[in-house]
Amino acid sequence: MPGTKKLVIVESPAKAKTIGQYLGSGYEVLASVGHIRDLVEPKNLPPELKKGSLGKFSVDVENGFEPYYVVSDAKKKTVSELKRALKGADELYLATDEDREGEAIAWHLLQELKPKVPVKRMVFHEITKDAIQKAQENTRELDTALVDAQETRRILDRLYGYEVSPVLWRKVGPGLSAGRVQSAATRLVVDRERERLAFVSASYWDLTATFEPAADALPFSSRLVRVDGTRVASGRDFDDRGQPKGQAVALDEASAGALSRALQASDVDIVVSSVESKPYTRRPAAPFTTSTLQQEAARKLRFSARQTMSVAQSLYENGHITYMRTDSPSLSQQATNAARSQAASLYGADTVPEKRRVYTGKSKNAQEAHEAIRPSGDTFRTPSDMQSTLRGNDWKLYDLIWKRTVASQMADAKGSTASVVVTATTQTAVAGVSAEGAARTAAEFVATGTVITFRGFLNAYEEGRDEDRHGAADSAEAKLPPLTEGQQLTLDEIEAKGHDTSAPPRYTEASLVKTLEELGIGRPSTYAAIMSTIVDRGYVTPRGTALVPNWIAFSVVRLLEEYFGDLVQYDFTASMEDDLDLIAGGDADRVDWLNGFYFGNDTHRGLRKVIDNLGEIDARDINSIPLGEGLTLRIGRYGPYLEAPGDDPETPRRVNVPEDMAPDELTPARARELIDAPVIGDRVVGVNPESGKEVLAKDGRFGPYVTERTPEEIAADPATGEVVEAATATASPAATDGTATKKAPAKKAPAKKAAPKERTASLFKSMSVDTIDLETALALLDLPRTVGVDPETGDEIQAQNGRYGPYLKKGTDTRSLTSEDQIFEIDLPGALELYAQPKYGAKRASSALAEFEADPVSGKPIKIKDGRFGAYVTDGETNATIPRGETVEEVDFERAIQLLADKRAKGPAKKPSAKKPAAKKPAAKKPAAAKKPAAAKPAAAGAAAAKPAAVKKPAAARKPAAAKAAATAAATDGDAPEAS
Repeated sequence: MPGTKKLVIVESPAKAKTIGQYLGSGYEVLASVGHIRDLVEPKNLPPELKKGSLGKFSVDVENGFEPYYVVSDAKKKTVSELKRALKGADELYLATDEDREGEAIAWHLLQELKPKVPVKRMVFHEITKDAIQKAQENTRELDTALVDAQETRRILDRLYGYEVSPVLWRKVGPGLSAGRVQSAATRLVVDRERERLAFVSASYWDLTATFEPAADALPFSSRLVRVDGTRVASGRDFDDRGQPKGQAVALDEASAGALSRALQASDVDIVVSSVESKPYTRRPAAPFTTSTLQQEAARKLRFSARQTMSVAQSLYENGHITYMRTDSPSLSQQATNAARSQAASLYGADTVPEKRRVYTGKSKNAQEAHEAIRPSGDTFRTPSDMQSTLRGNDWKLYDLIWKRTVASQMADAKGSTASVVVTATTQTAVAGVSAEGAARTAAEFVATGTVITFRGFLNAYEEGRDEDRHGAADSAEAKLPPLTEGQQLTLDEIEAKGHDTSAPPRYTEASLVKTLEELGIGRPSTYAAIMSTIVDRGYVTPRGTALVPNWIAFSVVRLLEEYFGDLVQYDFTASMEDDLDLIAGGDADRVDWLNGFYFGNDTHRGLRKVIDNLGEIDARDINSIPLGEGLTLRIGRYGPYLEAPGDDPETPRRVNVPEDMAPDELTPARARELIDAPVIGDRVVGVNPESGKEVLAKDGRFGPYVTERTPEEIAADPATGEVVEAATATASPAATDGTATKKAPAKKAPAKKAAPKERTASLFKSMSVDTIDLETALALLDLPRTVGVDPETGDEIQAQNGRYGPYLKKGTDTRSLTSEDQIFEIDLPGALELYAQPKYGAKRASSALAEFEADPVSGKPIKIKDGRFGAYVTDGETNATIPRGETVEEVDFERAIQLLADKRAKGPAKKPSAKKPAAKKPAAKKPAAAKKPAAAKPAAAGAAAAKPAAVKKPAAARKPAAAKAAATAAATDGDAPEAS
């Protein structure tokens, strides 16, 4: 109708901008910028509601698990703008994503906006003109089953986190968290490291020989596989304890060397004993799902899971690919037609099979979209076409998605694989190799080669692979010369090689995502957040692509295994996901399921019963790992350390574990080496000729350093230079008589005078306490070093070391140095050259490392700056630190908006009083609150709410003191305990 106005609400500004291009002038497209409401922190509940279970979780577990939602301070302005826009609209279209999260966002919008106009739910899995038009014509009602599933997950995470995390805080350390997915992921990484710790390597030898059919023929390489009919052992023939398994014979260095020498004799008979050829066929990989995209981007592009999802979301919202959260590898008819057409035009009609390929997934999940990730539209744009539109990581990921999609509809690669067995027989038996009494020794070598005659999908794409523990040979293309059975060969070269079996490889992000998916733990939309959480919590440290667990993760996993066994069982965690799928499909009731999980049922004890019956947890035992031989690793407040009995039975010997030492590197032998290493005490380096003070090198809690002391305060061993504690030298003679204690108070008078603070200076990373000389020590104590004077400004330039590394200082202007050695090496011309350059290299001296468009909430430009505690995102009002594991280059506009929104949701720490009104406001809605009926919810066809407003009536007082204490404990870490 002319003059009508339709309001369309989506999640992100980028998505709103793209959709707005495809809608007419009668539509206004606005963004909610993610969720507008969430569970309130218990500490921010109105006072009258801080009772019972509602006061502990902001979820009333005793009354249908009703949640208490509030609009965050950061979203109040957004909600006001949406309400203002809705007043002039005749229809409301909720066009959030089609998964559970998107459905929940739509429901929260409906609850908060309370529209009095018709409401339509519009969904699409790609942002193209045709897709948007079809979505307009095929709107539906809000799917309250999907909302129930998402709400159940949110409540589950709150219960899990707020019950279990405080136990970790008390028994392991502050700031830790537990979650149904993150705890399982952490356990997987720790279990793999346990396997590596228990692993015992085995040694074995083999032979590699090069044979030549004739003088003008191509020589080929082969490996020894059997001796006298018995298979020769390889890495696969040993278990993780280093013991052989099966009947394979293991060659050692002596036997391998003897066989090698024997086979080089001139009378050895070498003949081709068999030639076999088989057809070779290789099928293309299925189109990308969320998890396979994360895995392949990690292998081929070295992207983290978070980086992959951030780039994919940008591509989706700008209309370049389909929805990026999906479990399905299937393609629509129009997509297969587009892929087949493009493959035929680029690689030839023969590369496309007669029938289109159909892929199906194993997931029964009702949460996700129903098509794989692919280029959008019914005609794909090639990567070369997109080079003018996309740049950097956006183009790289689009190129990967395009190749995978097109290749998935191409023909199989075909060829042939030849396998040749060569038998070399000695004229006499080789001692130590053949059985006693044997007349000869027959050594069988195998060579294989694959020749691809039709490349098919390989023209477009080849899937990457994870590390193979046993180094299995790839089916790479290799060609063997023409050979016939019985043909005589000559030995060109033979080599005996020794090998050691390798421990199970550590997880990478790609392999961990793959394992989580195979076990059915979590959902693809959560994997990126889980990877970041286990790094941010300090459970895991990336080392290259490998995920190395920290010792604190061992303590956390052990506590969970011993006291919360069910919660970290992989099968139980996976079954929870299946149950959430049943709720999403409308086949299970969320209240019944939450009752079973929290209070228990016939198959599950219930989280509440587990917490109530924990008993006494020995924190020292949980944080201790026996290493054998009287050695114990303990995880302390300041990190891991080794403990062993000392000379004094009451004072054990303790040694810190080096920070860069991975758990599997701390073998009992290495631990003993660290314990037995001589103690480097305070060493007298020399005497400062200017002051007469003695210079000491010391090893402190925060690292090695040098300092000065007056000679009277110390005594040193003249032979070693090590400080000797001389308590008796400074003691009064009264120490030997009975008046010592009486006269002690009189000695306090001199202590009242402020003693001058002695100079100290940290050693450079390249220095050590036991080797530093007096000249270097004095140079460190004299820092900062004056480099010279700027001839233009007259300001003095100094070189010094700081908390974040070496730097130059001229007034208030600073420049970073590339190494600590430059502090002593840089001269005035070099310093002036550094100051002539912009502070951040190629960046402008404005201190912004990156700049983006205006933030949709504050309306101010977003910048990434380098701060005292690292890089952070800011709009001038809110600062959000970029999490560990993310680089500045990985943060795009959408990620910057998300970081700022997350920070605002936590509330401004510097204005605690401002949180009071926000917490009290929901209480005004109390009269409108209604009890959520167990019956099915009405559809969201109009202004009628699909679910009741999430504001609770005051609950009856139930153990107020305990509830208040628990709420306070949970509140100390914000919503951190809830991370899934």
